[in-house]
Formats: sequence, C-alpha cells, structure tokens
Amino acid sequence: MLTSQPDAETRERAPHHLFGFLPVLEPFDAARFVQLARETMVGITARGKIPVICGGSGLYIKALTHGIADLPAPDPALRQELDALPLEVLRERLEKADPTAAASIDLKNPRRVVRALEIFLLTGRSAAELRKEWQNPEAPGFRGIILERERGELEARIRATVDAMFARGAVDEVRALGPVGPTAQMTIGLREIQAMLRGEMTEAECKEAMVLSTRRYAKRQLTWFRNQFSFPHIDLTGSLPMSESLSLARQALGASA
Repeated sequence: MLTSQPDAETRERAPHHLFGFLPVLEPFDAARFVQLARETMVGITARGKIPVICGGSGLYIKALTHGIADLPAPDPALRQELDALPLEVLRERLEKADPTAAASIDLKNPRRVVRALEIFLLTGRSAAELRKEWQNPEAPGFRGIILERERGELEARIRATVDAMFARGAVDEVRALGPVGPTAQMTIGLREIQAMLRGEMTEAECKEAMVLSTRRYAKRQLTWFRNQFSFPHIDLTGSLPMSESLSLARQALGASA
C-alpha cells in the first residue's frame, strides 16, 4: 500500500520478495519479518543465488542481523490500557519512566511509544538496557553498504516520488480502502491523503506533508544506520552511471568482508 513497489519489468530482471503480500488489517512486527525473511533467504540460497536485503526499517534489519532482543511479549490488558491514552500522555509517562527510550524513538509514532512504555512497565528496565547485545555494530554473516545522497538531491527525489505516487493513483487507492490495521495505518501518506479526502487540506498541502514526513523518516533512517552498523557508506549524489555505482558497491562490500 502506497509504496514504490518495483514494476513488472524490474521484477522480471530481479525477483523481489515480501512486497505487497500483507493484508491491510493484519498487524506486522520485527519478529514476523525476521521469520519470513529467513525463510525467503533459505529459498534464495537453495537456488544458488545471494539474497540482497534492502530497506527500510532499521529496526527490522537489525533484528535480522542481530536477532530479536530478549524483550517481554505484549501484555493484552496493559496494551489495551495504554492504547486508550492520548499520545501526549503516553509521551509524558515514557519521558518520566524511561528517558533513554524516549530520546531514542520516534515520539510521534504511537506504536513505538506504547511498546517502549509497555517494556518498562513489565520489566522495570529500559528497552535500551535489554538490547545491550545489539550494541555491537558488526553484523556477523552479513555484508552491507549504506547509501547516502546530499540533502537537497534527496529531497528532490522524495518530491518526485510523491508526485509519481499521485500520478499512479494513490488517491484512488486510499479512497477505496476500508478499515486498516495498526501497521498499515502508519504508512507515510495514508493519513495525509485521508485528511485531503476529508477536505482538511489541499492536494498541494497533502503532497508537502508527505514530503515532510518522508524527509523526517529518511533522516531517522540515516541516523539509525550510522549508529547501529559499521557498514561502509557510498555517496550517490549526482548522476552516476550504473556501472560506476555497481563498481563502488563491489569495492565497499569487498572492504567490509
């Protein structure tokens, strides 16, 4: 939903996996991703190919490379209680109970705030403390690269992507949606387009809001990967020929072996 999924030609050249497979009502988390990703990787390697993991959610990638931290399972009764509270109240409680977690997560994301507070209330310990095994920036068994672009060029590409989403019918897609689950509800663009359809903003304002949300997400992604992994970086600013980009990637992957 509302993702820049690879088109048929791209999929024909290189098979893609775990795109567009999840019903919008179904919840999804890092543990489920790791299970499906590992199953998919086994199938790829069995065919004599090398799986390439691209993304995306830094938490999901870290869970795949380092395993799931030993965190308590969600408590249905506590989760129901927390879900009923306004986001502002949840943020205040988290900042008082676990300032370390509050400083390290997206406080505008209700699911992240609820989960961090839930972990503290169930264990009396910070989620960061429970994830100490994640502090190692090395990822045994994996080689990777972190792709970067100059801020202005990145924003231009984000704007082009948002325009392309509208041209491909993103508004009609959202208009046709029924109820969505908590995971799908966090999709960038969904709330903005829903607000536009309710007459709360113009199309131009909607696009600008989507650009802003995406830019903030990209900034959090870069910060996460810089802090969590020791993978080499490649700056793709400018119009590098594909052959040159691939050469840089091969050199970087060789250096990180």
